[in-house]
This record gives sequence, structure tokens and C-alpha cells, in this order.
Amino acid sequence: MGVLDEGHVEVGFEQETLAIEEAVKVLLQGLGEDINGEGLSKTPARVAKALREGTRGYRQKAKDIVQGALFPEAGLNNGIGHAGGVGGLVIVRDLDLFSYCESCLLPFQVKCHVGYVPSGQCVVGLSKLSRVADVFAKRLQDPQRLADDVCSALNHGIKPAGVAVVLQCLHIHFPNLELGFLDSTHQEWVKVSVCSGKGLFENAKATIWSDFLSLLKFRGINVEKTCTRDSTGPCWCPSQSSSALIPCKIETVHQMVTAVTSILRSLGEDPLRKGLVGTPNRYVRWLLNFEKTNMELKLDGDVCGKMDPFQPNCNEEEMHSELNLAFWSQCEHHLLPFHGVVHIGYFCTKGTNPIAKSILQSIVHFYGFKLQVQERITRQVAETVSSLLGGDVIVVVEASHSCMVSRGIEKLGSNTATMALLGRFSTDDTAKTMFLQRIQNTPTS
Repeated sequence: MGVLDEGHVEVGFEQETLAIEEAVKVLLQGLGEDINGEGLSKTPARVAKALREGTRGYRQKAKDIVQGALFPEAGLNNGIGHAGGVGGLVIVRDLDLFSYCESCLLPFQVKCHVGYVPSGQCVVGLSKLSRVADVFAKRLQDPQRLADDVCSALNHGIKPAGVAVVLQCLHIHFPNLELGFLDSTHQEWVKVSVCSGKGLFENAKATIWSDFLSLLKFRGINVEKTCTRDSTGPCWCPSQSSSALIPCKIETVHQMVTAVTSILRSLGEDPLRKGLVGTPNRYVRWLLNFEKTNMELKLDGDVCGKMDPFQPNCNEEEMHSELNLAFWSQCEHHLLPFHGVVHIGYFCTKGTNPIAKSILQSIVHFYGFKLQVQERITRQVAETVSSLLGGDVIVVVEASHSCMVSRGIEKLGSNTATMALLGRFSTDDTAKTMFLQRIQNTPTS
């Protein structure tokens, strides 16, 4: 079966959806959660729906999209030069896609650029290029295979003189709980650019590639140095390089791995396929970062430093702030990651040292590495800092949620902000405005 004909027949949709829901219940129980608890009772159904939506490409065929989308366009007839349907290059830039990484089952973002050289004096409807790319993005993928699938499907479907696909992919680089808190060298994203070509584009040194990349470059898209195929290089997924041990009972881990394997089958995949071998183990290892435990928040050292005896006006208070504290968490509604930064402001007596950044970062990570919702983590951080200081605290959380792109909403680049105001910040507009101005004047890390 060719690439253009690939697609799985929809059999027993409701039965397979129920199987995914049951598997998600096993995962939640493995994390020590109450599957009937508030906020989690509908999570299995939500996760199943998100996975079905995010992998709908298995139930679609690219040829159904391309057929009937070819239109006559004669172009030049004198044989001099290239235009329209006679050898002119056509590209569509900046197609926003998302896909699920086949190595770890986390969603990754894709910026897709497609170019083709028409032949037979006909062109294809430009929207079809995006739709074909989306069919293959909505499957478990890695970047190079995704580029090859899209390129082959278009080559078979529209029979051009040549077709090329360039993908710029972003994979979340999720830290492990054992790291404690992030250091300055931690990378938030793994980035890779890949390309694939057929026909005139099969020769990587062909002039037509220079034309294609030039049309990308003058719109600020520079992929010349990274658009290479390297099958010998390391896997781009950070889960492949992780060697962290799974801190859980062996029996529980086995049940969770079996549940993930069941999910793969329910989606129409073969868990024994080369790219998926080991995926259930890697996904469980990542998910267990959010295992429900009875850990206590331990804050070492002085919360506020000692007062300077030589500091005048020591009874006055002044505002302190700590901005851009990184956090990572897992949405309890969809079992998908969200991440961002936390900004904390507070008043303490003038002449005392501010709370150590390490203490605030520890608080943020303590509440981050759990099944969470953004509103809750904002409140929890604010209440904890307030309990240490005795009152006046403001917390702003800015986060990107992968569930915003993996459930059919597809709002790439969207960001959510939440705020908690305690004590003086809830009544003093001047203090609140002053803190928000500090955030505005500080670049986001």
C-alpha cells in the first residue's frame, strides 16, 4: 500500500475509545490518584477524545484530499522561462501543525514549508498542501518520517516535476523531578529542521533548492544550515537520552506500561513497530514525574535575611520581586504538559534581605510536579509564600498549554496568564500596578 493510500479503517470506534479510557484509569491509579476525585473523574474521557483528535490522520487518506483538486494552468507556451503550470516554483510557507512524538507520546510543534514545480500544465489547490501535511502530522511521528510521508504523498498525488518539504520542529525538553530546580544551562526546547525532496529536489545540491530556500529566507525563515538528512545522528527526542530510574513498584510500572501499549493498539498502531518499541516505558517514566506522594515542602535556610542594624527606617516596608521562575507541570484534565514562568512579588521590612531565589523556585517546583491546573498552582504558590511572610503577596503565572494545540483547537503560540492577590496587593492598586510594570519591563526568560 502506497503512502497516498495509507490510512486505517475505522472499526469499533466506541469500543476502542472505551479501551483508551480504561487504560487512562490505570495510569491515574498508578500515579496514586483517585479516579473518582474532583477534577479527575472525566479525565479518561477527555484524554481519549484528545488522543483520537490528535491521531485522526490514521483514519484519513491523502488521495481523497488531492483527487479533484488539480486545475489547468497553461503558463508560458514559448518554452522560454518558467511560470504557472510550466515549471514555475510554487511554495506555501508557515503551515502550523502539531504531531505526537512516537518516542515519548508528547506533542511537538511543526512549522511546515512546502514547495513544488507543476507539470502537465496544471496546478493543485494550495489549501490541499496544508491538508495533506496535516493528515500525516496527525499520526505518531518523528520529524524526518513526517517530512518523507508528506513529500511522497504529494509526489504521488499531484505528479509534479518536483516537490520539497521543509519542517522546523520544536519538542518540549521536559526536566526530571530529580533535577530539583532548573539551572541556567537547561534548554526549554529541542529544535530540529529536516527536509525531503522528490523529482527535481532529489539532488540536494540542485539550483531549485537554492530558489526554494531563498524564498523562505527573505521572510526570515533560515534553514539552510540545518536542512539536512542525517539518519546516523542521535534521536531528537530527549526521552531517548534519559537514564532516570522509575521510582515506583515494579508491578505498578508493568501495569502502566501495559496500559500505554493498549492505547497504541487502540489508536491503530503496532506497538512492535521499530519507532514505537520502548515508547510505553518512556512515557510511563516521564508520567511518573507527577506521581502523587506525601512529600513535604522543606524550606532550608532563613526565609528573610537578618535585619541590618545600621539601616534607618527599619519599620518601613518595601516591595521585592522574583521574576521568570521556570515551572513545568501536567494538566490533570488531559494528561498533557504545560509550562511557563512564575512571577512573585511581596513586601517585607526594609533592611531585611529578600527571600532567596532558590526557596521560591523550590516552592514553584513543589507545586509544579503534580497533576495540576494553572489556577490552582497560582493560588498554592501565593498562599505558601504568604504563610512565610505573613501576608502581602502577588503571584502571576504565564503558561503555554499543549492541550491548546492537541485537541483540535490548534492555537499555536497561545499563552494563558493567571494572578493571585493577597493582602495589600488586593486593595492597593498602586502596589499591584508597580509589580505588573516590573514584569512588563523584564524580558521573559
